[in-house]
Amino acid sequence: MALRPTAPTPTADATPTEPAPTGAARPTQIVDAVVVGAGHHGLVAATTLADAGWDVLVLEARDTVGGAVSSRDVDGWVMDEFSACHPLGAASPVLRALDLPAYGLQWAHAPRPVVHVADADDRHGSTVETRAEDTAALLDAEHPGDGQTWLRMVHQWESIREPLLASLLTAWPRVRPIPALLAGIGAAQLPDFVRFALLPVDRMGVELFGGARGGQILAGNAMHADIPPEAPGSGLFGWIMSMLAQDVGFPSPRGGTQRLADALAARARAAGAQVETGQRVARIAVSGGRAHGVETVDGRRVRARRAVIADTSAPDLYDRLLPADAVPAGLRARLDRFAWDLPTLKLNYRLSAPMPWLAERARGAAVVHAGQDRNGLVRWSADLGSDRVPERPFALVGQMSTIDPTRSPDGTETLWLYTHLPRGVTDTAAARQLTHASESLLEDLAPGWRDLVVDRWDQTPEGLHGSNANLGDGAVGGGTMQLFQQAIWRPTTGLGGPRTHVAGLYLGSAAVHPGGGVHGGCGYLAARAALADRSWWGRPARHLSLAALHRLHAELPTVR
Repeated sequence: MALRPTAPTPTADATPTEPAPTGAARPTQIVDAVVVGAGHHGLVAATTLADAGWDVLVLEARDTVGGAVSSRDVDGWVMDEFSACHPLGAASPVLRALDLPAYGLQWAHAPRPVVHVADADDRHGSTVETRAEDTAALLDAEHPGDGQTWLRMVHQWESIREPLLASLLTAWPRVRPIPALLAGIGAAQLPDFVRFALLPVDRMGVELFGGARGGQILAGNAMHADIPPEAPGSGLFGWIMSMLAQDVGFPSPRGGTQRLADALAARARAAGAQVETGQRVARIAVSGGRAHGVETVDGRRVRARRAVIADTSAPDLYDRLLPADAVPAGLRARLDRFAWDLPTLKLNYRLSAPMPWLAERARGAAVVHAGQDRNGLVRWSADLGSDRVPERPFALVGQMSTIDPTRSPDGTETLWLYTHLPRGVTDTAAARQLTHASESLLEDLAPGWRDLVVDRWDQTPEGLHGSNANLGDGAVGGGTMQLFQQAIWRPTTGLGGPRTHVAGLYLGSAAVHPGGGVHGGCGYLAARAALADRSWWGRPARHLSLAALHRLHAELPTVR
């Protein structure tokens, strides 16, 4: 994989744009590549192209870079707007290769990464400690042998960590890292590992652990995605997130998540990319089956000699940015089946003191998985799947001042909670009902916490979408992470990777493989595809890929 931490001297083959004379049309700016959106994927894509010597322009609609990686200051308290804790970001080979600490990024850690607390009777919590041996000792205390199971899982993770992350984040199709991944797994163990990867997390916990705590750790971590606990794929996701928690923790950028975005923007600019905010792209110019550039809402035109990369949602690209006649009927029919992940309700609090959790280990945790045991998670998921607002939700709770004391005044806590509503049930009444249920849940697990509330900032699904167009219907993962919309079906049949049916146009957001999370992989893969398609050895593959996509999307799907 071609990940380079150093930024080369910018090229000078861009055509400069001079100020237009009064009354004259604005001249067209010409660059090698335009990146639509300065989310973290867009900034990674821009850096990767600029490192290769391309002249790159990034246009971001918001007034700040970062997209869903951003923070705001509220009277000296730092509140993360969207994402907050980034285990994938800390482990990502894409982000690590960019040497972001040299551009201001510092990771902050809580005393322990994550604790799962199901109810008020659990006065300890199912805990991932910083050291694997300490996690194992806690599991053994509940059920002898479970600690050894945990250590075996950690050993297996360590043996395949690098090729697995490389396979997920740096390769599409995932061919090059596979030999190293297979070597780490072992030929004799491969059939069992494939079965393991397909297990629902509910089943995985039962098979691996004799006690309840190990399964709760896996299941709570699996719920960072929208895959039901009884569905294939949830186990693999829960295992990866649990192993990341044990490996790198649940860190957050010191000073706020915006610091990660700022470091990425600084790195992109150091490589020679131009990054402009307050520039909303209205459309992508397409002619002759090729993307030629973009036009902003204020009439500014930018021609792209080589590529346009969209760090946008799939609906935003295909429904808004592309001309209607540039989307074939077959592709349109398939896109009509696109499914967002679950709508999110996020509640943000300023507290005058840390949370008074009954479970003592939750008091020092970065993230608390709160409110349901194994069976309760199945019921909660069933409520969401049957369009019911859960009476007792399952919630992810982030204690940001516990992670990073610079986030708020001494002795206080910046805290967020997020949970989900059913798809299509996102009205004000439903959000209010779920808010009440979530706060009652906290009162059960941390009696008296309401007395600590300084104020609350609500982010409903409608509000999340309004703040960031990529968070359609309040979904934060770029589309469901369930198996039917993964790999070659993400965002719809035949796409999967960053290449689109339009030559020179690439989708570099969580809408494509490998999906949601702060890891930079989607932007990196889009940039690598653009670079490959412009090389002499990559052109035959590009022509074959475009021909295959055109054949697929020229006709309506037979099963609809």
